[in-house]
Amino acid sequence: MPLMGIFGNKKNDANEPVKLPDNKEPIATNDLLLSEEQREDQEQDLAVFGEHTEEHEQRLQKEAEKEVQEKAQDSFIKLQKIKLGRCPNCGGHLRHSMFANICEECGWNTYDIPKYGKIIIHLHGNDGIVEGQHAYRGKDNEIIVANGEVVIAKIPASSYSWIEYKWSEDELSQRRRVMNDQIKIPCGWCGKDADVNKDGFHLVHIAFGNSQERYCFCSDECYEAFRKMYPARVHRNCYETNCYECNQCVKRYGDEAEGIRTLAKDYLKMKKPQQ
Repeated sequence: MPLMGIFGNKKNDANEPVKLPDNKEPIATNDLLLSEEQREDQEQDLAVFGEHTEEHEQRLQKEAEKEVQEKAQDSFIKLQKIKLGRCPNCGGHLRHSMFANICEECGWNTYDIPKYGKIIIHLHGNDGIVEGQHAYRGKDNEIIVANGEVVIAKIPASSYSWIEYKWSEDELSQRRRVMNDQIKIPCGWCGKDADVNKDGFHLVHIAFGNSQERYCFCSDECYEAFRKMYPARVHRNCYETNCYECNQCVKRYGDEAEGIRTLAKDYLKMKKPQQ
């Protein structure tokens, strides 16, 4: 928000400290997240209660905090389901990639958008485009377009055709590099870090109980040693079987995913099965 909107239109000398008008109280730090209009609405809401006491206001604040905590709990459960490879909507199998999670059963999805690229909204009938840094879908499917912290357009659902996300190759390469550099994948046999870019790296989906697990190995030798020590019990040919052709365990992952060397956020900390 421009300073003029807070302090009025009076110009001050560069060396003169800015003074608040007499009828304005200093804004508390925790109120800065509210716009000036929202703060006025809050004051009007409190005035509805009449001569409210500090105790009354604290009780309302606790109720608001309780609702926020409940929403945070729901969000945490949702993220845990995604981490386990399951759709938070229907419980179906999720197709993982570095930038998106898509449910193959109900179509639920979540995806990343460019941090530095553009978002282009194409209008109906080739009537032009609207560009911005971010776009948000409203409750009536209208699109709210923003540049930085400023909303520059609100487009009704009847006016736009489709949305385009412009990823630059530099941003894609940078994100892959950063994620691959940060991730640490322990070998399922020797416990050392497994380098996904080295020959001999193995990713295996195997079920020792009723649930599919994922293991990575840093070399052919570790992979073979693991297989000899832990033969599959649920399915005799579990190591060699395509997961999409088998229904003898609870699926948590897909098959040997294409592009596994660029997959980062889907890796879990892997443990050896109990002897």
